Amino acid sequence: MTSEANDLSFYEEMADVKPLVVKEKFINSSSRPPSLAQTLKRQAIEKQTALDDNGLSIEYVNPVAPLDFISYKKDGVQEGVYKNLRLGKYHIDSRLVLKHLGFDDARLSLYQTITECHERGVRTLLIDHGIGKNSQPFPAFIKSYVNQWLQEMDAVIAFHTALKQHGGLGAVYVLLKKHPNQKLLNREKHQKR
Repeated sequence: MTSEANDLSFYEEMADVKPLVVKEKFINSSSRPPSLAQTLKRQAIEKQTALDDNGLSIEYVNPVAPLDFISYKKDGVQEGVYKNLRLGKYHIDSRLVLKHLGFDDARLSLYQTITECHERGVRTLLIDHGIGKNSQPFPAFIKSYVNQWLQEMDAVIAFHTALKQHGGLGAVYVLLKKHPNQKLLNREKHQKR
Protein backbone atom coordinates (compact mmCIF):
# COMPACT_ATOMS: atom_id res chain seq x y z
CA MET A 1 0.00 0.00 0.00
CA THR A 2 1.13 3.49 -0.74
CA SER A 3 1.15 6.28 1.77
CA GLU A 4 -1.76 7.98 0.03
CA ALA A 5 -3.81 4.82 0.38
CA ASN A 6 -2.88 4.63 4.09
CA ASP A 7 -3.96 8.22 4.63
CA LEU A 8 -7.23 7.65 2.81
CA SER A 9 -8.08 4.48 4.72
CA PHE A 10 -7.26 6.25 7.99
CA TYR A 11 -9.59 9.13 7.18
CA GLU A 12 -12.35 6.70 6.19
CA GLU A 13 -12.01 4.84 9.49
CA MET A 14 -12.07 8.09 11.45
CA ALA A 15 -15.04 9.66 9.61
CA ASP A 16 -17.62 8.85 12.32
CA VAL A 17 -15.38 9.76 15.28
CA LYS A 18 -16.49 12.82 17.24
CA PRO A 19 -14.02 14.88 19.28
CA LEU A 20 -14.26 14.57 23.03
CA VAL A 21 -15.68 17.56 24.86
CA VAL A 22 -13.18 18.41 27.58
CA LYS A 23 -14.36 20.50 30.48
CA GLU A 24 -11.79 22.96 31.82
CA LYS A 25 -9.98 21.32 34.67
CA PHE A 26 -7.45 24.08 35.19
CA ILE A 27 -7.76 27.37 37.04
CA ASN A 28 -6.89 30.49 35.15
CA SER A 29 -4.17 31.99 37.32
CA SER A 30 -4.90 35.52 36.12
CA SER A 31 -8.42 35.40 37.57
CA ARG A 32 -7.10 34.78 41.09
CA PRO A 33 -5.47 37.62 43.00
CA PRO A 34 -1.80 37.03 43.81
CA SER A 35 -1.02 35.55 47.19
CA LEU A 36 0.68 37.61 49.87
CA ALA A 37 3.92 35.74 49.28
CA GLN A 38 3.79 36.49 45.53
CA THR A 39 3.03 40.17 46.20
CA LEU A 40 5.90 40.50 48.69
CA LYS A 41 8.30 38.74 46.35
CA ARG A 42 7.34 41.03 43.46
CA GLN A 43 7.75 44.13 45.67
CA ALA A 44 11.18 42.93 46.83
CA ILE A 45 12.29 42.39 43.23
CA GLU A 46 11.01 45.83 42.17
CA LYS A 47 12.74 47.47 45.14
CA GLN A 48 16.04 45.70 44.44
CA THR A 49 15.86 46.69 40.77
CA ALA A 50 15.30 50.32 41.72
CA LEU A 51 18.17 50.19 44.21
CA ASP A 52 20.54 48.67 41.68
CA ASP A 53 19.62 51.15 38.96
CA ASN A 54 19.93 54.43 40.86
CA GLY A 55 23.74 54.61 40.91
CA LEU A 56 24.04 55.89 44.47
CA SER A 57 27.03 54.34 46.17
CA ILE A 58 26.76 51.73 48.86
CA GLU A 59 30.49 51.32 49.28
CA TYR A 60 32.78 53.27 51.59
CA VAL A 61 31.65 56.66 52.87
CA ASN A 62 33.64 59.42 54.56
CA PRO A 63 31.92 59.66 57.95
CA VAL A 64 30.83 63.07 59.20
CA ALA A 65 30.28 63.80 62.87
CA PRO A 66 26.69 64.15 64.10
CA LEU A 67 27.23 67.85 64.89
CA ASP A 68 29.08 68.71 61.64
CA PHE A 69 27.70 71.08 59.03
CA ILE A 70 27.48 69.54 55.57
CA SER A 71 27.62 71.64 52.43
CA TYR A 72 28.41 71.40 48.75
CA LYS A 73 28.29 73.65 45.70
CA LYS A 74 28.95 72.68 42.09
CA ASP A 75 31.11 74.91 39.93
CA GLY A 76 29.05 77.60 38.27
CA VAL A 77 26.60 78.16 41.12
CA GLN A 78 26.62 81.87 41.91
CA GLU A 79 27.74 82.89 45.39
CA GLY A 80 24.55 84.92 45.95
CA VAL A 81 22.39 81.92 45.10
CA TYR A 82 24.39 79.69 47.43
CA LYS A 83 24.26 82.31 50.22
CA ASN A 84 20.46 82.53 49.92
CA LEU A 85 20.23 78.73 50.11
CA ARG A 86 22.51 78.67 53.16
CA LEU A 87 20.41 81.34 54.89
CA GLY A 88 17.16 79.50 54.15
CA LYS A 89 15.76 82.31 52.00
CA TYR A 90 14.32 80.06 49.30
CA HIS A 91 10.79 78.70 49.59
CA ILE A 92 10.91 74.99 50.45
CA ASP A 93 8.86 73.25 47.76
CA SER A 94 9.20 69.69 49.05
CA ARG A 95 10.33 67.83 52.17
CA LEU A 96 11.71 64.34 52.68
CA VAL A 97 12.04 62.69 56.09
CA LEU A 98 14.67 59.94 56.24
CA LYS A 99 14.84 59.61 60.03
CA HIS A 100 14.08 56.10 61.25
CA LEU A 101 14.41 54.57 57.77
CA GLY A 102 16.78 51.73 57.08
CA PHE A 103 19.75 52.19 54.77
CA ASP A 104 18.13 50.75 51.62
CA ASP A 105 14.84 52.57 52.18
CA ALA A 106 16.64 55.88 52.78
CA ARG A 107 18.73 55.43 49.64
CA LEU A 108 15.71 54.59 47.50
CA SER A 109 13.54 57.38 48.96
CA LEU A 110 16.24 59.98 48.43
CA TYR A 111 16.82 58.94 44.83
CA GLN A 112 13.12 58.79 43.95
CA THR A 113 12.30 62.10 45.65
CA ILE A 114 15.15 64.02 44.02
CA THR A 115 14.31 62.55 40.60
CA GLU A 116 10.59 63.29 40.91
CA CYS A 117 11.18 66.81 42.25
CA HIS A 118 13.54 67.61 39.39
CA GLU A 119 11.05 66.34 36.81
CA ARG A 120 8.25 68.41 38.42
CA GLY A 121 10.39 71.54 38.36
CA VAL A 122 10.92 71.78 42.13
CA ARG A 123 14.02 73.83 42.87
CA THR A 124 14.41 73.69 46.68
CA LEU A 125 13.72 70.89 49.09
CA LEU A 126 14.49 70.03 52.68
CA ILE A 127 15.83 66.61 53.60
CA ASP A 128 15.46 65.64 57.24
CA HIS A 129 18.15 63.00 57.78
CA GLY A 130 18.49 63.30 61.56
CA ILE A 131 21.64 63.81 63.57
CA GLY A 132 22.19 60.12 64.26
CA LYS A 133 24.17 60.33 67.49
CA ASN A 134 23.35 56.69 68.32
CA SER A 135 23.10 55.27 64.80
CA GLN A 136 24.89 52.07 63.87
CA PRO A 137 27.46 51.06 62.64
CA PHE A 138 28.79 54.55 63.41
CA PRO A 139 27.33 57.91 64.50
CA ALA A 140 25.67 60.00 61.76
CA PHE A 141 25.49 56.97 59.46
CA ILE A 142 22.59 58.18 57.27
CA LYS A 143 23.79 61.80 57.46
CA SER A 144 27.18 60.71 56.08
CA TYR A 145 25.58 58.84 53.20
CA VAL A 146 23.15 61.70 52.43
CA ASN A 147 26.19 63.99 52.20
CA GLN A 148 27.80 61.62 49.69
CA TRP A 149 24.65 60.70 47.73
CA LEU A 150 23.65 64.32 47.13
CA GLN A 151 27.08 65.01 45.64
CA GLU A 152 26.66 62.01 43.31
CA MET A 153 23.31 63.16 41.90
CA ASP A 154 23.42 65.18 38.70
CA ALA A 155 20.23 67.13 39.51
CA VAL A 156 21.71 68.51 42.77
CA ILE A 157 23.72 71.69 42.31
CA ALA A 158 24.10 72.72 45.97
CA PHE A 159 23.16 71.80 49.52
CA HIS A 160 23.78 73.14 53.00
CA THR A 161 22.86 72.26 56.58
CA ALA A 162 19.50 73.82 57.45
CA LEU A 163 18.78 76.61 59.91
CA LYS A 164 17.61 75.68 63.41
CA GLN A 165 13.93 76.36 62.62
CA HIS A 166 14.08 73.84 59.73
CA GLY A 167 15.87 71.05 61.58
CA GLY A 168 19.36 72.43 62.11
CA LEU A 169 22.15 69.86 62.03
CA GLY A 170 19.62 67.08 61.35
CA ALA A 171 18.43 68.51 58.02
CA VAL A 172 19.80 69.92 54.80
CA TYR A 173 18.54 72.39 52.18
CA VAL A 174 18.96 71.05 48.64
CA LEU A 175 18.98 73.16 45.48
CA LEU A 176 18.19 71.38 42.23
CA LYS A 177 19.15 72.54 38.77
CA LYS A 178 16.42 73.75 36.48
CA HIS A 179 14.69 71.12 34.41
CA PRO A 180 15.15 71.75 30.65
CA ASN A 181 11.41 72.49 30.38
CA GLN A 182 11.77 75.27 32.99
CA LYS A 183 14.64 76.81 31.05
CA LEU A 184 12.50 76.91 27.92
CA LEU A 185 9.55 78.46 29.78
CA ASN A 186 11.79 81.11 31.35
CA ARG A 187 13.34 81.90 27.98
CA GLU A 188 9.91 82.38 26.43
CA LYS A 189 8.63 84.40 29.40
CA HIS A 190 11.54 86.88 29.36
CA GLN A 191 11.99 87.06 25.62
CA LYS A 192 11.59 90.57 24.20
CA ARG A 193 8.95 90.81 21.52
